[in-house]
Amino acid sequence: MTADGSVASVRVAPAGLSRRARRFVEVDGIRLPVQDVLSRRDVWIRHGIPAAEVDRAAAFQDRWGGLALPPAPFYEGGPGVLEADCPEGSTTEGWWFPAGTGRVSMAYGFLIGPEGAFGIDGYQWTPLHASPDGWVESLALAAHARRWARTVTRITGKAVESLDLDGYEPVPEVQGLTDTWWRGKDSLIALYRGEALGLDAPQCLEAHIYGGLDEWGLKGG
Repeated sequence: MTADGSVASVRVAPAGLSRRARRFVEVDGIRLPVQDVLSRRDVWIRHGIPAAEVDRAAAFQDRWGGLALPPAPFYEGGPGVLEADCPEGSTTEGWWFPAGTGRVSMAYGFLIGPEGAFGIDGYQWTPLHASPDGWVESLALAAHARRWARTVTRITGKAVESLDLDGYEPVPEVQGLTDTWWRGKDSLIALYRGEALGLDAPQCLEAHIYGGLDEWGLKGG
């Protein structure tokens, strides 16, 4: 963000990402002005939100707040801008806070869960990736795969369950939970199960198969 609060490029991506994801954030991402979470800390605490949860939202804001990335290939593009807001929950059930507003009106929102997972809240909480880093890694991998694949095949509904993953291995950096990525000898497969589980809608299962990849296409970065 510039001194006058205008849009700014991302000069240095958050630490801990893969080289591919760092390049994606720095080249394709921008920073936009967002709220100062800590300025609301005392008010939120007076309303019964634990200080630790406010601080957790503030840490997310410090790392990711204001980052706008190209649309995700699923979830209607994902959050337009990553941004924390007031945590909600309870001591017994745990606490969640928003991860950013969706690009369009949807039947679910994007949240950070009690254990730090990035997910959606529809009919039920559905963690997609073990952390926001995993979500960003998945976006970076999708952009990379689209650029280098010779073919891109989209599979939906029941056909997704019949995919043969023999010979494939999970891609660890995306920290897949409900959503996972798989790497084979010449292809990558992205499995999107979040809407099917979060909305209790099996027809929303979807997989994208990126075929004809060389070594750089499979692992570049």
